[in-house]
Amino acid sequence: MIGRFFRKLAGTGTQASEHEPRLPAGVRIYAIGDIHGRLDLLEQLYREIEADRAQRPVDMTVEVFLGDYVDRGPSSKGVLDWLIAGPNSSSKRVTLQGNHELFLMEFLNDASVIGSWGQYGGLETLYSYGLKFKLPLGEDQWGDIQTQLREMLPSEHLAFMRSCVLSSAMGGYFFAHAGVNPSVQLENQVADDLLWIREPFLSHNKPLAKIVVHGHTPVEAPEIELHRIGIDTGAFVTGKLTCAVLEDSDVRFLST
Repeated sequence: MIGRFFRKLAGTGTQASEHEPRLPAGVRIYAIGDIHGRLDLLEQLYREIEADRAQRPVDMTVEVFLGDYVDRGPSSKGVLDWLIAGPNSSSKRVTLQGNHELFLMEFLNDASVIGSWGQYGGLETLYSYGLKFKLPLGEDQWGDIQTQLREMLPSEHLAFMRSCVLSSAMGGYFFAHAGVNPSVQLENQVADDLLWIREPFLSHNKPLAKIVVHGHTPVEAPEIELHRIGIDTGAFVTGKLTCAVLEDSDVRFLST
């Protein structure tokens, strides 16, 4: 188990019990990193989660999806279909909004968003919904593509993305897509930081009120720091989708 790592990080002069994250007895959290259109990896990882749950029975399991379900990979539509109507073996499921879901929803209201969204994997999402357009994209196509997406995006998908929350807290953990502003109390975080922040969050080296579990910033392997656990392992390009398993004060990982 990796869990006692937090005691080691607390170091001399810090009471580990003040900062060591804990969950109530009988509760386990499965936190899933950025999927980015890789339905194949999501299905594979979920089989691992179900197997883990069967091998290690527990009273209550909570699944937390950290956002960025769409873009970059080939099956954004399929990922949203799965999240809406696919298997759900947990006691509770929490789905966070990522900045890529925000891109998609903003494009529905402002066609010019595709100028930036398209550079960050948005075209792959449009393809997954069956849209047709010529490359390179010119401004004369933006409005037509927006109209196509409005017509082809299932109402259930839009409702799902609107229902995603910006953050969630359980026990000694705080979940956000990108992270938090370390100079602001967790309950006062703003959407821009929860969805986009990298620095000064990533390099912060002091405890926060809770350990922040996040994605957004790709890493070769899960990162455990005193204040955060980062689990975006770049699934769309590496084939490695990661889940952090949190129980009591222990942290371990499942991965494709």
